[in-house]
Amino acid sequence: MAASIARLFSRVSWHGSCINLKNTLPCITLRYTFHRSATTQSGLLFSLSKRGVLKDAFPENAAQDQLPQLLQSGCQTVYCGFDPTADSLHVGNLLAIVGLLHFRSAGHNVIALIGGATAQIGDPSGKTSEREQLPSDVVEDNTRAIRESLQRIFTNHELNFHNDSKKLGTVTLLNNLSWYKDWNVVAFLSEVGRRFRMGTLLSRHSVQSRLKSAEGMSLTEFSYQLFQAYDFYHLNQNHSCKIQLGGTDQLGNLMSGHEFIHKVTGQDVYGLTIPLVTSSAGDKLGKTAGNAVWLNRDKTSPFDLYQFFLRQPDSSVEWYLKLFTFLPLAEVERVMEQQRQEPGKRPAHKRLAAEITKLVHGKEGLESAKRCTNALYHSNLQALEQMSDAELQELFREAPFHELLLEPGTTVMDACRRAEAIPQGAKGYRMVSEGAVWINHSKTDSPEQVLIPGQHLLANGLSLLKVGKKNFHIIKWLNLPLVPK
Repeated sequence: MAASIARLFSRVSWHGSCINLKNTLPCITLRYTFHRSATTQSGLLFSLSKRGVLKDAFPENAAQDQLPQLLQSGCQTVYCGFDPTADSLHVGNLLAIVGLLHFRSAGHNVIALIGGATAQIGDPSGKTSEREQLPSDVVEDNTRAIRESLQRIFTNHELNFHNDSKKLGTVTLLNNLSWYKDWNVVAFLSEVGRRFRMGTLLSRHSVQSRLKSAEGMSLTEFSYQLFQAYDFYHLNQNHSCKIQLGGTDQLGNLMSGHEFIHKVTGQDVYGLTIPLVTSSAGDKLGKTAGNAVWLNRDKTSPFDLYQFFLRQPDSSVEWYLKLFTFLPLAEVERVMEQQRQEPGKRPAHKRLAAEITKLVHGKEGLESAKRCTNALYHSNLQALEQMSDAELQELFREAPFHELLLEPGTTVMDACRRAEAIPQGAKGYRMVSEGAVWINHSKTDSPEQVLIPGQHLLANGLSLLKVGKKNFHIIKWLNLPLVPK
């Protein structure tokens, strides 16, 4: 069974504590006394458990004895899997990536396994119904996009967060389709399936919850744990991988991998789970009301990612700083003290948003997010002038984008009409004269006013037109003469 890392490294000995693994297993009473050795107190697992990054270990004695000793003995290989069921990962996947990065920073090798094969099967863990089958070409496109995203994040971490005095472990990105594509079902069941027992497979929480549902569970979904178990075995045999990292809902799959490898090879391997991160409302982080916050820029801009974490409730910010950033815990406490001293300035929220945006999108992405924030919320004309076409379109995703030729004597009224931002005739004229139109954050109530460089026409060749409270239009002037700054 799994043992809680936090409890295994607790300051006091304990007896008879009851660990409930979100119904993955029955509530088990453990009667062991654990003592923190000098190794465990200073080790990586202890550090990550203090941050809250790790939740459970499997098997139960792993976190106490075997796993700390294994990690101290030399460079190990740790893997985590990501099924490409969409064309981007979301912030709910971020903690798993952060977990891999902590291991890499400690000098261990990490593998990010993209499930090009398993995405076509569908993991039932945490799901109330079966996923729709994805065409193979869609999975291939998703795999390519997620690979690029993972590569970007690993590179950003190395460039922006790595201490040069420490040697980083290696990063390997793999696709499990590469070892399944030439197998047929008979060979797979003959070689792998015979190692599993139906009673054990049926006892998994992910299986039990679905079997009791009205929809039931397909044989395809039921077989998922066999594939994840074999993935672990394949990586163990070909990359000497002995540690798998996964969400708490993956504990049953981790157990299957451990049991399979032990039966076939006699080796001891280990599973570590990360906690399910939820919002204060109990929703999965980043998936509130079905609106996921993605890690790919074409789906969620750096500005939107930055704002998502900037808007987190006060009650969550310290926890998220420990989970999602690489700040030392002493630095987290210093930032939180600043927050307590000056809550109105929200330094903790800003640090959280900045650290995560820099990890996901790099320094340029963070600078872009700050420019967009200043341009939108602080009416900063200089920030607006420094924005690129792409940034403006990211910031105002629903805003029409117009490319217009600037003719001599073009007026405010001309610009509004050519952008189709106001009605034709007297009604449109009245809207401008009554102050319903803003250009570059300045109210414009003179329809016949000729556009002025530096005021209506920015040096980057853009004009941001707002009609009413929320109707934005972006105008790109194609033949704008050089505007002095």
